[in-house]
Amino acid sequence: MNNVFKSYGFNWVVILTASFIILLILGCKKEDIKDDPTDTPFVRLVESSIKSELMAHTIKYSVLLPADYKTSGLSYPVVYLLHGYGDIYTAWSRSGNIQYHSDNLGAEIEPMIFVMPDGYNSYFLNNFSGTYHYMDMFVKELVPEIDQLYRTKKEASQRAVMGYSMGGYGALALPAKNPDVFSISVPLSMSFRTDEQYLEEPQGVFNSQWASIFGANGVSGPARITPYFKEYSPFYFFDQNDLSAFSSLKLFFVCGDDEETLSVTNGALHNLLRSKNFAHEYRMGNGGHDFGYWSKVLPEALRFISKGFKGESYPPELTTVELGPSITNGQYIQENVAGTSASIGVFRPTNYANTTASYPAIFYLNDSEGTDRMTNAVKVMSFLNNNMQSGKIPHSVIVEIPCTNGNVSEADLKSIIAHTESNHRIVTTKESRVLLGNSKGGENAWLLMPVIKNNIKNCFIFDALLPDNAIGDSGIYYYIDATQKTSSFKGNHSLYVDLKSRGLAREYRVRQGTVSFQSFINGMDGSWFYLNKQLKNQ
Repeated sequence: MNNVFKSYGFNWVVILTASFIILLILGCKKEDIKDDPTDTPFVRLVESSIKSELMAHTIKYSVLLPADYKTSGLSYPVVYLLHGYGDIYTAWSRSGNIQYHSDNLGAEIEPMIFVMPDGYNSYFLNNFSGTYHYMDMFVKELVPEIDQLYRTKKEASQRAVMGYSMGGYGALALPAKNPDVFSISVPLSMSFRTDEQYLEEPQGVFNSQWASIFGANGVSGPARITPYFKEYSPFYFFDQNDLSAFSSLKLFFVCGDDEETLSVTNGALHNLLRSKNFAHEYRMGNGGHDFGYWSKVLPEALRFISKGFKGESYPPELTTVELGPSITNGQYIQENVAGTSASIGVFRPTNYANTTASYPAIFYLNDSEGTDRMTNAVKVMSFLNNNMQSGKIPHSVIVEIPCTNGNVSEADLKSIIAHTESNHRIVTTKESRVLLGNSKGGENAWLLMPVIKNNIKNCFIFDALLPDNAIGDSGIYYYIDATQKTSSFKGNHSLYVDLKSRGLAREYRVRQGTVSFQSFINGMDGSWFYLNKQLKNQ
């Protein structure tokens, strides 16, 4: 009997326990059920590493995925981002803010995967002795791993390399030496050296930064230029008659004009490529060796990469800058200058008649470039006046001087200055006067400045037709602006290098476009900050 009771008691316990569990389940609210632990949140920035057999150690890298990567099912092109000397693989995601810049462009660019590997101080090359195989690792191990782990487009046309400083060199060398793997190259302030710069490197810097890669440790003089250096120097591998090996290379490179030496290096490479008629895009802008400058050029760099991925040619011209409303006929006065054959055009600012103030002066050498002089004069004066009205530059008197053949003489210009001082209220100080010219007018302005610098301090020239060995003069402020396709690419670079080497005041720009009146207008549109400072003598 006791056993029966125990058996029945046990059954009741089981029944009650089961009922309680069922009631608990039925009473649970739906929102209390936890998500499937295998459904992990999508993380766009992924930290990873590769165990390299070629390098015999583990190399870290980051991957930034497109925002729609998890849901789209699509495959994407890949951009490899290379860091500078002394930095690590996280530099592009932290200091470079690559996610912000790529997301900010939105539909302007193709969605793309960014891969950021640790490059140490390797310059992303194998070394001369064959004991360090970084480039081999990159091409034979890293790229295949990325293609295996992620949905990538695996053609060379769908891979780009972009980098800054040391990484800028890697961004050039990797595609140049591996055209079957990469097709797009975007160096930012590429760190490399011309032969002359290489020979001038202090011995300690040479030994630590260059000799471990290219050889000649402890060596000075021409023996530094080893065969391995020549093999990987763009000043050698681009300096040949047959460049068909680089026919698939799409190249866009930039540098800031405040760089210590790299602006000279990058400008020299641009000159070499221009002399070889090798298609490329080059920009020289305001800035130094930091992300303050690189962040400004990243949007265009990413657009270039995107167009390359889509197989589209890069537009040869900037978006056209609009002139704005035209000045009236009464605002443009033609005057003859005694003692010369010159007939000048004078523009007075809108408030000129209502004050007794003196105004800054802009002397404009008008190279009408085969078109009607008056048409160009009115356009330039209108453009300047509209930017006076908007406050970008101070209200100024504009003196237009015809310069069809670039033949305004020192005597003529001094007579024109004296005439303007006598007949119009302009400031007497040279610091608030500008001589401005484009094309032949730019060359004429450059030639005249040394002899009229006691009358005018500032020289603004646009696509000036300068000789290859152009140099500047002290006591003058130079603003040099050139399209990348100007015929005088060597002369403009030479003038900049001379001024820089002597620590003389200058700004230098190389920008998108070809020589035309419209490109002159586009160039002026980038000069307002500096023109404003000089006219105000700040």
